[in-house]
Amino acid sequence: MIRSELIQKISDDNPHLFQRDVEKIVNTIFEEIIEAMARGDRVELRGFGAFSVKQRDARTGRNPRTGEAVEVDQKHVPFFKTGKLLRDRLNGE
Repeated sequence: MIRSELIQKISDDNPHLFQRDVEKIVNTIFEEIIEAMARGDRVELRGFGAFSVKQRDARTGRNPRTGEAVEVDQKHVPFFKTGKLLRDRLNGE
């Protein structure tokens, strides 16, 4: 599901809300999650999962085309851990 499909689904389920208002709400939620993660905070959505930021240390990698050693800088990457409810639903429990 992409963002526009999510907005359409919420609009269809809530006919009393204008689609432009639903779009603002969804965009605000995503922006808040992004801003929190940019600050290094953890974002937890109960039953769904938790978003956090992990740090990958600098390392020596390999260029797959040439096999040459390449230095890879340290970086921060997003990490998602599923919640129990989501995990149970995916496994049919």
